[in-house]
This record gives sequence, structure tokens and C-alpha cells, in this order.
Amino acid sequence: MINRESLIHSLQSYSTLFPEEEIFKSRFLELLDHPRSFHRDHLPGHITGSAWIVNEDFSKVLLVLHAKLGRWLQPGGHADGDENVLKVALREAKEETGLNNFTILSPSFFDIDIHPIPARKDFPEHLHYDIRFLLQASEQDVLTISDESRDLKWFPMNELAALTENARSIMRMVDKTSNLE
Repeated sequence: MINRESLIHSLQSYSTLFPEEEIFKSRFLELLDHPRSFHRDHLPGHITGSAWIVNEDFSKVLLVLHAKLGRWLQPGGHADGDENVLKVALREAKEETGLNNFTILSPSFFDIDIHPIPARKDFPEHLHYDIRFLLQASEQDVLTISDESRDLKWFPMNELAALTENARSIMRMVDKTSNLE
């Protein structure tokens, strides 16, 4: 089971080839010192969980067109106090895609990222400290667009650079996925 202590241990032992993730590690560990780091009202940022969902042959990824941000992203969301971020990522993947059958390709996280979320009228700009898990699903299963999204689609990995304007956060996961094949 994943909890705060196991997440701290995983982050401390996490090895990455990506320099930005090395920087993120120390910032995650600082955040996790705060008792409310898993709550969305914790500022300047809080833990979120998301799912990088690949198809059976790792050639495509399932993304949602986020309604508020207007960008194609992996499904994910707030932990809302739940320290089991894998459970959070699975819950969000189910809610945002309508899929129920996932294979968890690794119980440990796949990627970490820290990114800003713009201010809304009722909440200031803040940071999402995102823990990402690698899941696999069938392209044949029926997708359902949630209220949080404008669209939902499987994309070939080689189209993601143009689709996301070469967003480093996404392209890092593409790079990692290509090394799994």
C-alpha cells in the first residue's frame, strides 16, 4: 500500500535520467513535510495523482482535453487527503475515461512533475506536485468523456510533440515509454 512514508522512501530512492526530475525530488520531499500536502487547499501546492495510459503495444497514449485548461493531458486529479496516490490515479483514470479495466504496469510511480495551475476566481495560482503511474488499457474498450473534459482520444506517440507544443512534461513520458518497448 502506498502512503506518505512509502512515497517518501520511493522518492528518496528514485533514480532518473532527467535532470528536472532530480530537482523535483527534493521539492516533493519538502512538500511532504507538511501534514496537509495531500489536500487541495494546501498552498503553494499539493499532491496530485495521474495516469499515463498506454495501449497494448505502447504505440498510443490516452489523453483528455482538459475543460478548464484547454490542453491535452493525461487523466489525473487531486488526492483530496488520500495518501495512496496510485489509488488516486486509478480513480481519476476511471472517472475521466469511463474505462474500468487497467493493467498497472508498475506499482511504483512512472514519473514526477511539478507544474503551475492558473488562478481561478475562487482560488489562486498554485502548483500541482504530480505523481504519475503507468497503466495499460485496450483501445477497443468504450470511452466516456467526463464533465471535466471536452474530448478524449488515443494518440500515436509520434504525434504528441505537435499536439502538446513539445511540452517537456509530456515528452519526458513519451521518452520513457519508448524505452519500455
